[in-house]
Amino acid sequence: MIVQFHSSAVQTELQTLMSLQQVSAHFFSPHVPCSQRLWKGRQFNVMQHISTQTIPFTLSQGGGRIASDRYRHSLAQCDHFRGLAEGTSRYDLLLLVKKVGKLAGFSPRMIQLLDYYMAYTREIDWEEGSRPIVYQSLSRTALDMGVSERQIQKLEQQLFTVGAITWNDSGNHRRFGQRDRTTGRIVYAYGIDLTPLAFLREELEQKLHEKQLRDQAWLETKRQISACRRQIRSLLAEWSLEEGASEHELHAFNARYETIAVQLRTYLDLETLRSLLLRHQSLHEEIMTAMGVGAEDTNPAQETSAEKIASKGSSQNVSKFAHYNYSTQLINNCSPEDLGFQKSEGEPSSPQDIISATGLQHISLSQVLGTASDRFKAYLPLKAGAMDWQDVTEAAYRVREDLSISQQSWGEACELLGRTGAALCVLLTDQANKRSVNPVTKPAGYFRSLINKGRAGELRLHNSIFGLLEQHER
Repeated sequence: MIVQFHSSAVQTELQTLMSLQQVSAHFFSPHVPCSQRLWKGRQFNVMQHISTQTIPFTLSQGGGRIASDRYRHSLAQCDHFRGLAEGTSRYDLLLLVKKVGKLAGFSPRMIQLLDYYMAYTREIDWEEGSRPIVYQSLSRTALDMGVSERQIQKLEQQLFTVGAITWNDSGNHRRFGQRDRTTGRIVYAYGIDLTPLAFLREELEQKLHEKQLRDQAWLETKRQISACRRQIRSLLAEWSLEEGASEHELHAFNARYETIAVQLRTYLDLETLRSLLLRHQSLHEEIMTAMGVGAEDTNPAQETSAEKIASKGSSQNVSKFAHYNYSTQLINNCSPEDLGFQKSEGEPSSPQDIISATGLQHISLSQVLGTASDRFKAYLPLKAGAMDWQDVTEAAYRVREDLSISQQSWGEACELLGRTGAALCVLLTDQANKRSVNPVTKPAGYFRSLINKGRAGELRLHNSIFGLLEQHER
């Protein structure tokens, strides 16, 4: 029976087998001499010959630890260990490691493993004549840490690289040891040796000092940025309430502020924070310059003749005190003496001349209380004794929040006019906001215009107070 194969793969396989049979018959045929047998047309010489080959020799490491200068140095440190310095414990070293952290090359996982090993040593191990060797098995450590043995080995290698540990190996790297039951000292032990950590103390202390200085600089820079941001926001808010403020310019400053108002987190390095501080300071100066350009009509009240009301008395006793709620550096020197004013008709050239030019020395406390609005009086304290100038200043400080007057503007007024003068400016601004005819709709801008007039020597507080008293008498 003849079977036909239609598969090309099967036919190819059969042809190969037939060829092999023919070659085998030719090669092993007794009629063909051995020396003349052919392999696919090529003569095959069966004469024996010797060939020389060089086999490379590989030195087996035998499972030992690879020697290196670092490893030999760590072993030398262990041999010269004389115990920790007096007053230093093993946990002082661990605390140094935790505080320095990444600055000395310690990752959180490395610190965790070092802390774990530290718990298996005793104070007596860190004394002269002993060595802090942890001889717990690698598998037990891996189980306690919840990781694999390979991960523990990698962490140990990293601790060795930074100079915190070394190994005291047995012949087969098995970790074991024994303590004296009486003294608690280690009789013999093979495992992780923490002795090199003691030699890192001076280096860690130096790095910690550098880190503390850098952290202090970082926190101080952050504080300065936060303070500058508060001032910028306060100025922008005040500017938005001023009459005739440029909306386009205000929007441009707001947009610039938003670009630098990023969250201050610890991932930002000190150099980045300092760059941000410079940008904030530059923006603050530009806003201050822009707000100081131009002044609106600042006639605070109907001015009348001073001689008509001067006979009603004048104050010769003005309290001098530092407002406890104001904390910016702007008013460190904003406590000019309110006593002993000198009369000046020309351009003021000193703080005393500016205050004297306002006519503050002609105003009595009773006159100020007589011109105060109901809102202003609501902030005056209720007490049995007579009012004083400190009560007026305290009330003005609280009223200025109702008028949206910023802390920055209040500080400028205190520095320029003294606290009593600043309080009277708040009182006049409050009256201008409350008047029935042409009331001031943006009191913050009105208050700043009073400051600008005072700086130019054009502010006359006594005329304004006398004018209000005259209106009340009608």
